Amino acid sequence: MIPATGTSTTQAPERPRAERRIAVRLPLTVRGRDARGVTFVEETSSENLCRGGAAFVTRFDVAVGSDLDIYIPFVQSGARRKEPDFATKGKVVHVRDAQSGGEYFVGVQFTGPRFKRFFHPESAA
Repeated sequence: MIPATGTSTTQAPERPRAERRIAVRLPLTVRGRDARGVTFVEETSSENLCRGGAAFVTRFDVAVGSDLDIYIPFVQSGARRKEPDFATKGKVVHVRDAQSGGEYFVGVQFTGPRFKRFFHPESAA
């Protein structure tokens, strides 16, 4: 048995993704508990996204396997088309230190509703 290291900055074993992630920045609200069990709510943005999951940067140290609530508001560009905001639950599948000090790059797999919106990657714009 491998002893615990006291840090949640771990990576799950690599396995092929079922879906391709698209690099896109959308506003996110993330709610959950950090690795010490303290409840938090944070406004951040996605780094990448697919129908089944997302990655984002957070200042909170979350543990692999923890559950998060994720909310993505849709900005409307005109009054004709009203699309509902997206809310789901997700399980943290990987955490690593972000390039900026004191932040973490977190990947979640959606365990609630899947993301159904179609969009183009930012690099294609």
